[in-house]
Order: sequence, then structure tokens, then C-alpha cells
Amino acid sequence: MLKVGYIGLGLMGKPMARNILKAGFPLVVHNRSRAAVDELVVEGAVAASTPAEVAEQVDVVIVNLPDSPDVEQVALGAEGILEGAHEGLIFIDNSTIKPATARKIAAKLAEKGVSSLDAPVSGGDIGAINGTLTIMVGGDGAALEKAMPILEAMGKSITLVGDAGAGQIAKACNQIMVAAQMVAMGELLILSKKAGADPQKVVSAIKGGAAQCWALDVKPPRLFAGNRQPGFKAYMQAKDLNIVLDTAREYGVPLPGTAENAQLFNAMLQMGMGDLDNSAVVGVIEALAGEELG
Repeated sequence: MLKVGYIGLGLMGKPMARNILKAGFPLVVHNRSRAAVDELVVEGAVAASTPAEVAEQVDVVIVNLPDSPDVEQVALGAEGILEGAHEGLIFIDNSTIKPATARKIAAKLAEKGVSSLDAPVSGGDIGAINGTLTIMVGGDGAALEKAMPILEAMGKSITLVGDAGAGQIAKACNQIMVAAQMVAMGELLILSKKAGADPQKVVSAIKGGAAQCWALDVKPPRLFAGNRQPGFKAYMQAKDLNIVLDTAREYGVPLPGTAENAQLFNAMLQMGMGDLDNSAVVGVIEALAGEELG
């Protein structure tokens, strides 16, 4: 059985690593803060002190980190994966980063015989906990075939999109749609409330028709209960939208709707709501409309 390393045990990474452990794979873990490491060690994982130490011990090393510079540092920097890399190692990145960075890392690791898969995920903390994530993959098909049992421990939909960077392009496209859904949901909730209709009944009325989407299926019950905790943090949604817009500029693609949505999520950060769920963008609409959802 393949031995797996997991680096980055945050809101998403820890339950994903736990599902790998539950599936029976020997697991080596590393994280900047120790508490999550200790938690998984109690459950059967082995701790490592550096990313290089993880890479030395495993067949497949996975990272799940906040942004492009973080992944590049852990993969290529001092005491990073490259220093511990060996021929035949498979590197998988569950983070959401720039496609150009994914391609750079893949090229550098390939020089030491390492295959790379950029494999960002969608489905939030619920999907991470339940092992039902959607995973979009860029990279070598043979490496994906070898690593597939590991990915199947974390997700239910795994798609090879193309070569290195293609998984991150798919995730950028995913985040265009996610942001649009969250903003549209916030707008319809506040419009219905201020115009005198019960937002809960409005959602019940429309979610079975053409407006049906994941956001309307999952998020309203939490919002109606006053729960705006993540989920998927708003500051990460804002970061992802900046990746989308940077990539769009690189290829000369106008994204006017996404640019406007990015401004709303950046406003959340300025309003001190960056650690709330991305659905809490409704708070920006509340402030602009002078109406609270309740």
C-alpha cells in the first residue's frame, strides 16, 4: 500500500488527511501549528518536522496550503519537498493556486523524477469531512491512476482535466460560479426581505426551478439560523477571485461580472468579515440595502 504524506492541516486539510488515514494508508503529517498534527498522531499518523522529512518517507506527498507563495515555498524552498524528493515520488497539490505556479512547481520537481498533480478541490468543509469533494486534476495520467485510491478517499468526483495547471484552471472557473452564486443568493435574500416576502419561503419556492443550485440547496438554512461561520472562509474566496482575475489578465479574457463580485468579497475583508463563510457576503448586501436578513 502506498505511504502518504500530508502537509497543511487546516479547515480542509485535516479532515482530508483523516479520510486518507481511515482508508488504511500509512500517513505522515506536517503542519505549521502542532495541535492538528498531535490530533492525527493520536489517530495513527506519524509526525514529521519538515516537508523534506515528509517527502523522504512517502510514495505520495500532498499539500493543502493557503496561496501560491506558500505552496512554492513548501515545494521548492529550504527544507522543502524538493530537498527530500526521490525518483518516483508523486506530488499532489490540493491547494488553490495560480496555474502558472502549478506549472513552475511541476517542471522543477520533474527534474528530480517527481510526477506532479495539481488537484484543487470543491465542496467545502462538509465535503472534506464526508469525503465527497469534487477534485479537478491537471498532470500526468499515469500518476493519477497510481494515486487514484488516495484521491477516492477524499472525493467522489475526480476528473483529469489536462496537463499541469489544468486542474487549477478548472478551479478558477469553479470559483467564478461559486462567487456568482453566493452574491446572487445574498441579493435575492435581501430583496425578498426588504420587499416584504419571507426569504425562507422565497427560497423554497424557487430552488426547485431554474434557480436551483448548490448554494441554494446548502447555504440558506445556515444563514436563517444566524450561522455565518465557515464553511469556506471569505478571505479565501477573495484570494481565489484574485487568482481568477490575474489569470484572466494573463490571457486577455474580460470577466466583468467576476470583477464586480471580487469587489464585494474584498469589501467583506474591509468590513472585518474575512473569517466568516463566503455566503456571509450577504452582509455586504445588508449594509448597502440597510436591511438585515435577521
